[in-house]
Amino acid sequence: MSYMALYRKFRPSEFSEVRGQEHIVTTLKNQIKADRIGHAYLFCGTRGTGKTTVAKIFAKAVNCEHPVDGNPCGTCAACRSIAAGTSMNVIEIDAASNNGVDNIREIREEVAYSPTEGKYKVYIIDEVHMLSIGAFNALLKTLEEPPSYVIFILATTEVHKIPVTILSRCQRYDFRRITADVITDRLRELTEREGVQTEEKALRYIAKAADGSMRDALSLLDQCIAFYLDQELTYDHVLDVLGAVDTEVYSRLLRLTLSQDLPGVMEQIEELVVQGRELSQFVTDFTWYLRNLLLLKTSDNMEDVLDVSTENLKRLQEEARMIETDTLMRYIRIFSELGGQIRYASQKRVLVEVAFIKLCRPAMETNTDVILDRIRILERQLEESLEEIASGGAYLYQNSGQQGHRREAFPAQVETEAPPPAPEALPEDVEAVVKNWHQVTNRLHPLLRTYLKGARLKALGGGKLGIIAATPTGEAFLKEEAHLREIRNVILQDTGKEMEILVACAQTDPHKDVGAIDIEQVIHTEIEYEDE
Repeated sequence: MSYMALYRKFRPSEFSEVRGQEHIVTTLKNQIKADRIGHAYLFCGTRGTGKTTVAKIFAKAVNCEHPVDGNPCGTCAACRSIAAGTSMNVIEIDAASNNGVDNIREIREEVAYSPTEGKYKVYIIDEVHMLSIGAFNALLKTLEEPPSYVIFILATTEVHKIPVTILSRCQRYDFRRITADVITDRLRELTEREGVQTEEKALRYIAKAADGSMRDALSLLDQCIAFYLDQELTYDHVLDVLGAVDTEVYSRLLRLTLSQDLPGVMEQIEELVVQGRELSQFVTDFTWYLRNLLLLKTSDNMEDVLDVSTENLKRLQEEARMIETDTLMRYIRIFSELGGQIRYASQKRVLVEVAFIKLCRPAMETNTDVILDRIRILERQLEESLEEIASGGAYLYQNSGQQGHRREAFPAQVETEAPPPAPEALPEDVEAVVKNWHQVTNRLHPLLRTYLKGARLKALGGGKLGIIAATPTGEAFLKEEAHLREIRNVILQDTGKEMEILVACAQTDPHKDVGAIDIEQVIHTEIEYEDE
């Protein structure tokens, strides 16, 4: 006897064997037991969730000579003929290839004849959304008032394409996606019956890859068993057959991306391609990985929701602390868009590489959600620059497009002997500095310029310069010794005088309006002096 695929071999033959659709099975069984059978049903849901299977079981149950608790007995002549596909009372029609008006007219002519055996003639129309408008119109009258011995069961994966006039004449049943736990239990049961040794982790990955479809899960299991015939089916074997990627690779890629190590990311993608991994599945799984990170980051007690091992959960928790929520949302957006593009793309690798370049180089994007990432990168570069300044010299950074290259702006003097102390600044020195403040700020670090741009100046008595920051944050930043030293060094180079600088905040300084001069207008303004 020729080999039969697992999804055909283990197709449920009674309601009790149907998994994941208890809400539908219970309703149909109750209708059969109470003899409250409808004349038209609409079964809708994603592929592989049991629509056609339940329709056939229902057709057997309504024609069964000895039903048991709403289930077909499976032994009477009607049950056997329906199971064998030889019954004249159950007519299956594929609407994808029989979608014309003439095909529906044939049905209208056939329903005039009562069944030769059994109680009901059951018409199962699969993919009913494929019928033409004319065919739907031809079906309307028959569907609304069929003979008492006729039952229509319409099955579809795209219920939104069904006309409202058809929907209103049917009892609608929505088949849910089957959970990974239910699929895993079913796979474990069938592999035990088939005598195949499997790892629990392997079955769980197949169940997850099936995306709610029991038929897809059985087909994937069949494929994996055939590849590793007479061997234990391990998690690594499943990854090899399905062209999938281990979660450790996703973690490695994420960490490389967060560190903006673009060469490392490209090397990892090259390794995936060489290993023959399916890039479409990789994009889907990486998006799911990012989703798990987002759940961990935005909600507490998500450990029970995530279907991951303890080791992977620990790694996810660590990575959730490494990444900002808005950055994570941007990553998910980019890969969600990629998931829709890559399915029909001829150059999948190029699309994946471009997506990772966008992640590593936020400046390439124009979306508003990338602004915070770009600011964070600039802040990090500026902090590194300030550390260099604090260590003995001031440097300006030029971005070459790949990494920051440093050029010395005003290096610290290396003296064998301590230089003589500079004289203290006079009021006229303060006035000169204020009038030429733009030249001073242009030679300062960019972050210092940012905070000084919103500040105001005071010419104080005793040759002191007062800087009034706009905010308390700016005040705290400007008061740091390294920042004050940088400003004094620039002034010293211009004037040859040591100038004392006092910093206050515009929101807390009681005399903020006395002698205050806008930096933008300082060149055109007379300087007023305030005695201490």
